[in-house]
Parts: sequence; structure tokens; C-alpha cells
Amino acid sequence: MKKIIQSFTILSLLLLVCNSCKKIDQFTQFSMDFNNEIVIPSSTGISLPINLLTPELETNSESTFEVNDTRKDLIEEIRLTSLILTLNAPDNADFSFLESISVYMNAQDLPEVEIAWEDDVPDNAGNQISLNVSNEDFKEYIKKDEFSLRVNTITDEILTSDHQIDIASSFFIDAKILGL
Repeated sequence: MKKIIQSFTILSLLLLVCNSCKKIDQFTQFSMDFNNEIVIPSSTGISLPINLLTPELETNSESTFEVNDTRKDLIEEIRLTSLILTLNAPDNADFSFLESISVYMNAQDLPEVEIAWEDDVPDNAGNQISLNVSNEDFKEYIKKDEFSLRVNTITDEILTSDHQIDIASSFFIDAKILGL
């Protein structure tokens, strides 16, 4: 009977510790959001790839990590959870002009990597689309002071005016618990 009670006690303690670790782990998880803008110029040809570069984005990662009680060296992983494009101009426009779109990330001393895409943009896409996102770990890119995006589009319509697009990305950050 003592062995059963001891086994039950040990099992209960193990479950409690595992459950507590998961709850503690949530305190070291947070999101970082970035916003950028591109303009697809008018008179863009049909079915030709167009590369658009965004200005460098400051990550402010050190201050964001500090606010969340962590440091760069304690980051375990950074994953892109969403990348949403919103068409702001011209008024009443939608994404039906796009055939496909890919978004790439660049950072100093790191190779360019595809982070999001949509191969077949539907004709009824509206003025906002959520792209498929890569499941890669982008820790080294976000830990840098700056990064930039390159957007590659293929259109299936001739554009008669510039199209202004906002890019909103959200990254999930997971840091080590107490440096362990």
C-alpha cells in the first residue's frame, strides 16, 4: 500500500511540474508585429514578375525583448504567424489584378528567404488577403537590427493607377525560461 501511495505521489508531482512548466513557458512567449508598405506602379505589364523592395525596417528587438523580460541570447525560436496584405489605394480596388505574390526577407549577412506567398490569388480576393506563411525559424533575421522585404508579384491585369499595399506581419517569439 505504501508503494502505491508513493507511486501516486510521485506521479502527481511529475504532472504538477510538467503543467507548471507549460504555464511558466507562456510567460516567455510573445508576439512582435511589423508594418510596411509597397506600391505596385501603374502600367505594369501582364504576366511579368515585378520585384518591389521595402525600406529597411528597424526590429527594435533588444528593447522588445527587454520589455518581455528576455534577451537575444535567450530566444529559442521566432516563427511568422501571419502576413496580411491590405490594398489601400486606389479606392474601391481589390486584389483581383494579382495572379501570384511572394514575400522574401533579407537581413545583413543572411541569405534571402521566402516567408509568405499566394500562388493563385482568387478573383474575388477583396482588398485584403492573408498569405500562406513559412514554418521556418526566423530568429536570426529578427535578432538583427534591421531587415527588409522583397515582394515579387505577377499581375494578370494592366494597372491604370498605382496600387498602395500595406504589409502587416506578426511573429511568435519563444524565449528560454530563466535561461534554461
